[in-house]
Amino acid sequence: MNRPSIDEVRQRFLASSGQSFDLSKRDSGDRDLFPDKKHARKFLKEDAGAIDELQDLLYATRERAVLVVLQGMDTSGKSGVIRNVFAETSPLGMRVKAFKAPTRIELGHDYLWRVHEATPRKGFIGIFDRSHYEDVLVVKVRGFAPPEAIEQRYDQINQFEKHLTENGTTILKFMLHVGYEEQGERLRERITEPHKRWKFNPGDLDDRRLWPDFMKAYETMVERCSTPWAPWYVIPADSRPRRNAAIARIVRGALEDLKLEWPDPGHKLEDYDFG
Repeated sequence: MNRPSIDEVRQRFLASSGQSFDLSKRDSGDRDLFPDKKHARKFLKEDAGAIDELQDLLYATRERAVLVVLQGMDTSGKSGVIRNVFAETSPLGMRVKAFKAPTRIELGHDYLWRVHEATPRKGFIGIFDRSHYEDVLVVKVRGFAPPEAIEQRYDQINQFEKHLTENGTTILKFMLHVGYEEQGERLRERITEPHKRWKFNPGDLDDRRLWPDFMKAYETMVERCSTPWAPWYVIPADSRPRRNAAIARIVRGALEDLKLEWPDPGHKLEDYDFG
């Protein structure tokens, strides 16, 4: 089986900038590009190895940074993506930040303060497990901020991300699109399987009861914040291997697009005595 090209994967899952977005038209179980799980795992392993080599180059040059944003409902696989797509990547040049409910100190600042502080410096891949988009998702659905404040945030986020990209950060945003039925199965797994039970949070069921509201919030998020400088990719997440393989293709492509070259500090063999 031929591996789909990076451009094929990008185009299939891209949410085009400036266009209306209907999540119901995106199949959370899409298998067209990766019909076989075995091949998806093989492709993932190859791309994970390439990501590791490209990250070494990123770290050596210290010219650019890459920010990977993972957003999705509970059980959509954010931690699974990190574990698999970056399985080969050296932790020396990678930073992972999981965003929880803001602390008292964080609430004393604007909502982007804690996010900007966590963005990767040049030479690093930064990964957000949840992100600043919680402030137009759970904050919106739960009514933690007034509607007029939420409305302002879409443009504020776009400008924040534009600022990052204009200052050397490539942003890759992945919405992990898990289906309602699949999420139910995964939540049940968290109770019935001992090694997953620690992950179960009864509060996840509260969000599940608000599923239509969350889906609408996700639609608005993608429609308003998929920009030319930081587009959203909506990744089918019902199949873990296919989800991981798709994201690995896009991450690899973004690193290759940087066209970095190994730095030459000017050392010459003849200038040194190695005894």
